[in-house]
Amino acid sequence: MKRILLTIEYDGYGYCGWQKQPEVKTIQGEIEKAILKSIGQEVEIFGSGRTDAGVHALNQKAHFDLSVPVPISKLPEILNNVLPDDIVIKDAKEVSPEFHARFSVHRKCYRYKIYNSPNKNAFLARRAGYVKRELDLDKMIEASKLLIGKHDFRGFCSSNTATDNFLREIYDIRIAKEGDFIKIDVEGNGFLYNMVRIIVGTLVDHALGKLSLQDLQLALEKGDRSRAGQTMSPYGLYLKDVIY
Repeated sequence: MKRILLTIEYDGYGYCGWQKQPEVKTIQGEIEKAILKSIGQEVEIFGSGRTDAGVHALNQKAHFDLSVPVPISKLPEILNNVLPDDIVIKDAKEVSPEFHARFSVHRKCYRYKIYNSPNKNAFLARRAGYVKRELDLDKMIEASKLLIGKHDFRGFCSSNTATDNFLREIYDIRIAKEGDFIKIDVEGNGFLYNMVRIIVGTLVDHALGKLSLQDLQLALEKGDRSRAGQTMSPYGLYLKDVIY
């Protein structure tokens, strides 16, 4: 028995998120079906974390235990031959039996892409969040500095977040503009439900003058969701990296 770590890229549009669910298409479900079809082994794969419906991944990580004699170096090609075109296995490697794709994670990095232009683009509707008004990057950077560090982020998550522990640490928020795109990388030790989309929405709303720095501070100190910004569209969110 060998424990295999997969690196996975996918377009989340058209899927009901990562986690397998009955009677709907999910990323986990499609990969498990591909493993069964291609190498004849029924497995459960364990992801580094769940991505919601519509959210994409550049480097999702997942592990499973392989008992069939298959060359590990050939696994990506074998699986990609039967997977849908919008899910790609980028790499496969053997890891120690103690490794766990979720519980061994040290940090994660999410990227949010904003298409910031007066004109909509039909081809980007499922690839980026859209903001029509010009965004002030200096104001976004100014607001982002308040969020870096260890905080109670209950004001920056969905009301139906299933946890009693809202303490998370944000290591860095990097914001860059490339043409009509603004890319925001948020790196931390873990994230609450919708947390990255709300962080980005807060930076956007501050840049548009809808929220003050005091609002952000109260959202952090009081856990007041009403003081934080909008929840951005899932289509602009990408799981960029998982670090072990």
